[in-house]
Amino acid sequence: MDLTETQDLPFDVFSKACPSRGTLEHVTGRWGGLTLGALHEGPFRFNELRRRIDGVSEKMLSQTLHALERDGLVHREAQPTNPPRVDYELTPLGRGVAERLLSLIHFMEGHMGEVLAARERYDATRGTR
Repeated sequence: MDLTETQDLPFDVFSKACPSRGTLEHVTGRWGGLTLGALHEGPFRFNELRRRIDGVSEKMLSQTLHALERDGLVHREAQPTNPPRVDYELTPLGRGVAERLLSLIHFMEGHMGEVLAARERYDATRGTR
């Protein structure tokens, strides 16, 4: 099946065989969402991006960037300098995805007081922590 054939198909992320499911996993996974959110601030070099996303390992960031680049959400630009310089930035599609993710991120940040209170109530009724 070529690209023109797949463009006419309806996509359903709830279907196990749907290719949109893999992309959704890349976007909503722990490092994918944070990478897209960080790149919304502007282009980054690899180590700058790694410092911006506190806690991500070099290996996980590399894998995440490869997946997002393959999905057409991130553009990788290698400069022919010595030492080589590689910049990462969002594509127009990636920018649209990042804007939607940032809305969710800002919502969660703004409601963390409620989440923490709910956790306390839950833990108190179950004797856990």
